[in-house]
This record gives sequence, structure tokens and C-alpha cells, in this order.
Amino acid sequence: MKVKYSYLEEQFANPEDILNDVRALIKRGDYTLGSAVSEFEGEFAKFCNTRYAVGVNSGTDALFLSMKALNIGAGDEVISVPNTFIATVGAIVATGAKPVFVDVNAEYNIDENLIEAAITNKTKAIMPVHYTGNPANMPVIMNIAKKHNLYIIEDACQAIGAAINGKPVGSFGLVAGFSLHPLKNLNVWGDGGVIVTNSQELADKFKLLRNHGLKGRDEVELFGYNSRLDTLQAIVGNRLMNDLEVINNARIKNAKTFDDAFSDLSGYITIPPRKPNVRNVYHLYMIQARDRDKLLTYLVENGIEAKIHYPIPLHLQKASEYLGYKAGDFPVCEMQCKSIITLPVHQHLTEQMISHVSDKTRKFYKK
Repeated sequence: MKVKYSYLEEQFANPEDILNDVRALIKRGDYTLGSAVSEFEGEFAKFCNTRYAVGVNSGTDALFLSMKALNIGAGDEVISVPNTFIATVGAIVATGAKPVFVDVNAEYNIDENLIEAAITNKTKAIMPVHYTGNPANMPVIMNIAKKHNLYIIEDACQAIGAAINGKPVGSFGLVAGFSLHPLKNLNVWGDGGVIVTNSQELADKFKLLRNHGLKGRDEVELFGYNSRLDTLQAIVGNRLMNDLEVINNARIKNAKTFDDAFSDLSGYITIPPRKPNVRNVYHLYMIQARDRDKLLTYLVENGIEAKIHYPIPLHLQKASEYLGYKAGDFPVCEMQCKSIITLPVHQHLTEQMISHVSDKTRKFYKK
């Protein structure tokens, strides 16, 4: 049996509704910041329980433009984590600011108990990552930020629909960035991103920054960037917004099935803590596994496209050498990177596929 990691073939097997919308776009010709973009922004803001959403070119740009709008740049420091995808830290570096890492906890999220020790007089913001679709401890992080007068920029790129006590991620900090990458829970046909905020002033600035700083056709308010969300991608997003809760609920159900299947493999499989007041939307179903590399090989040989996200933490990457970190600086992150494995959890898995993944994993450890 083949269990694919990517689900795009199934998700877009019958794209006629989207293609009809694209044909209408061709007739209208509003390819740049067209009507579909503002429609998508309105629905996205409503979903995140924020006043504004601004569509941009990618999740990376969503984070980058958030910092630029807050005048974060050279001489500033932004606190984040070393286990995230490079885009998080790459966006910080692109502003000219310095990324400052904090170790993670058993949930793979920033350890809120270590944040204050990393704050200096150069710290401008905290960028918690809702990694794998699991919200960081935002109530505590919000209190820390308020105490030290810091911005919070949520990296919610993996976590559309996640929540704490019913409050959606993206609605905690001053701003938040989301990704619409093809493998995200809400995905489009290429790159795309969204910034959400409750500040009209910031929303207006984001709209300037994403579109060359143009106030109108002939007036440049500030020097900005070309980072617009394509109208075509907004069309795809508008269609999928209607399915987002179904998608998230299916991933949550699949993850629970895996959790139950692995519950008696203590010592072999470590499942992250699951909090009853937290809604994890499982962009990634990530666990820690004994003999991880051998398990990965075994699963792939049995048709299961498992992945590793990511074997080398960012503070040990060549690009980060100038930051001065070394092995041992973030022991929890480094330990996890040696044992984490990601199993397919997407909404198109059948019961037979889920059983195949869990049975083969169990068989590996029962040999």
C-alpha cells in the first residue's frame, strides 16, 4: 500500500469550480490585487477573528513585512526558535535584525520559561512559532512581552485554525503571518501568504509595503516591495476557505487515531503533550522515535512517505555561524532533531492507510 505525504493530486482531482473562477478572472483581467483578493482577505480575517487581513506573496514575506512595518531592522534583536523552517529566521535576517534563539519544550514550541533570559536592551520583538500546527503558550508570552514592552509577531504559518481556549492563533500578538504554501492546511497553487492584525494603521502600512509603497497609481508614500498576493491564488483560497474546518477536523481525527495506536509504545515512541484547552491542527504529525533513521527507512520501504522536519537545527547551520552558537546551546532542540519523524496525517488518508502506517510502525518495534 502506498501512503503519500503529499495530497495535492486528491485535493485538486476535480478543479472545475476553480477553473471556472479562473476563466472569469481572464475575462475581467484584474490580475493584480483583483476583487478575489479583497474577498479572500475579508474571509480570512473573519476566520482568524481579527479586524484585518492583508494578502502577500508568501508566508516569509508576511513575517518580513510585519517586521518592516514595525521598523525592526539593523541593531535590533528578535527572539525565536532554532527548530523552525528557515523562513522564520530568514525573514528576521532579511530585515537586518539579529535572530536570538531560545530552546524549545516537549511540544516543539518555544520554552516560555527561557524567554526572559534572552531579552536584552536590543530586543524588539518575540516571534513564537506555532510549530506543527500547535499553538505556543501565548498567554504567558503575551505577559512577558507586555512586561518588557516588546512586540509579538506570531509565526502562524503552519497553524491556520489552531486556537487556545477558543481564541484563534493570529489574534494574540500585534501581527501574525500565515502561509498558503501548497502543503499547508489552507493551500493554493503556488506561494501565498497573509498578515493579520487588529490595527488599521498597520494594515494600511502592509498594503503600501506589499505594493511598492504606492498610495495611488502615481504617488509613492514609501519605498516598499513587490509582494502582492496573486489574484489567481486568492481565487483558489476562496474556494478552499469553505473546506478549511473539514480539512482541520480530519487532520485532528487522524492524529488522535495515531496517538491511540502508539499509546502503548512508551520507550519507543514519544508523543508530545496534548493539552485539552488547545486546538492543534496538525500541519505536521511529528513524534519522536527510537532508532529514527532505521524506522524511516523501514516505513519508506513499506510505501509510507514519512519525513524528517528538520534533522539539523538552525543554530548549527552554516548560514548561522556568524551568530556564534555551538552544539549544546539548545539541548532539547538538538535532542529532538535526532529523533523526530513526521508521518502523513492529511485529510485524504483512508482508514486503511492509517492502519497501514500504525501497523508498520508497531511491527518495526515489535520485531
